[in-house]
Amino acid sequence: MSSLQPALPPVAPASPVRSFIDLRAFARDARQGIVAASSAGDDPFLANRRTLDWASDSPVTAGVITLNAGSGAVPSLPADEFIFVHEGRLTLAQQGEQQPAKLTLEPGQSAVIPHGAAFAWSATGPVSLLFTRYNLSQPGNGAIVPIQQSPELKPSGTPPADLLTTPAPSCRNFTDYQSADGEFMCGTWDSTPYARRPLFYKHCELMYLLQGSVDFVDETGRSATFSKGDVFLVEQGARCTWDSRGQVAKVYVIYRPK
Repeated sequence: MSSLQPALPPVAPASPVRSFIDLRAFARDARQGIVAASSAGDDPFLANRRTLDWASDSPVTAGVITLNAGSGAVPSLPADEFIFVHEGRLTLAQQGEQQPAKLTLEPGQSAVIPHGAAFAWSATGPVSLLFTRYNLSQPGNGAIVPIQQSPELKPSGTPPADLLTTPAPSCRNFTDYQSADGEFMCGTWDSTPYARRPLFYKHCELMYLLQGSVDFVDETGRSATFSKGDVFLVEQGARCTWDSRGQVAKVYVIYRPK
């Protein structure tokens, strides 16, 4: 005699483990990521993009923009965007009366182009830009904001005391840009050495190391060491340790929901 068993509910696929991503490696490997959708007539600055494989409704998008030698114009950027020159040389010309009227970015330099900004761009050779876009931003005054290379840093908060495995470090910060809602910010930070246990990242953070090196280990045991010149991103939802044995300085781009 047979008996019917109740149907089991479908098993949901496991959520991908959030971790850290080497953005320079991502930029150099065209097999990674998703080619961004674009509309006919879009300027190459908007059309020539490859993004990390995140949910389509994510408040943040990150990836790489590739431009050939030439020029173009964007009449209105649809969201706040941090750009970092990975390779090449890019000149931005601000439209209208906004300042700076003209900005040339070399490798390792960066800027924030705010929501609604109108600008022209030009390149004498191929350019690769790493970018982070804040999709929930609101239009602002449209003025492009360069990330200062030697800002005056001021004392700032330290990592959570309950996670530290070393004495508390001394940290300093300078913020170049903050969105109107305060959830997206870019600037420079430095710290004396410290180590901590895994931190749950409620935020998403891009880091460009200006000085020192940091060891990271995620919740799966995957590890990496990032050093001066590296550009990487810690995904929102990751759990990672931090271990820096010397002074560290970085340019940061953070999306931190309230």
